[in-house]
Amino acid sequence: MKHIVVAGIGTEIGKTFISAILVEALEADYWKPVQAGNLDCTDTDFIKQHISNQKTVCHPEGYRLLAPMSPHAAAKAEGICIDIEKLNIPLTSNYLIIELAGGIMVPLNNKHLNIDLISKWQLPLILVSENYLGSINHTLLSVELLKNKKINIMGIIFNGDSNPATEELIINYTGLPCLAKICKQKMVGKETVSQLAHELKNVINQFVR
Repeated sequence: MKHIVVAGIGTEIGKTFISAILVEALEADYWKPVQAGNLDCTDTDFIKQHISNQKTVCHPEGYRLLAPMSPHAAAKAEGICIDIEKLNIPLTSNYLIIELAGGIMVPLNNKHLNIDLISKWQLPLILVSENYLGSINHTLLSVELLKNKKINIMGIIFNGDSNPATEELIINYTGLPCLAKICKQKMVGKETVSQLAHELKNVINQFVR
């Protein structure tokens, strides 16, 4: 389990923040296959700016797209078609955190979604959930689809304001372990990521060693 996919139940739920914590905890490499928008401050840039270890290598994105849109639409705007066969995992002997763009059903082109990329790689996956109205539905649907595709789900990380009733229902219904509950941070810097990585390290090591 040296390579781990980080996927979310939707977009803007803190996958990059969680990825930074995982990267720091494992001193892992990082790769974002598709970056859509914010090319002046990418998710890869965020990782570089928020980790403290000297071992991590951030690998170049497979596709860098200008528009902050769904990957398939951002690519189409530039006359590009994302080819999932060309999204090959970077060669590394280190742990590798792979952060997807958006949720697992986000389209990459007219035929393929993120779930197809996950199925192609057959790598273990950590699902990031966030508590909001509708998040139970989104989380359970994501888990059901991943299980149907026989994807190895390592567990769920809840990010943001805690809702114990929601989290308990999701964990009990899915039977998946809760790897962490990361509360909403007032400020995020290297110190925050380092502290949370230290707290998460022992839990993650149970799954990857």
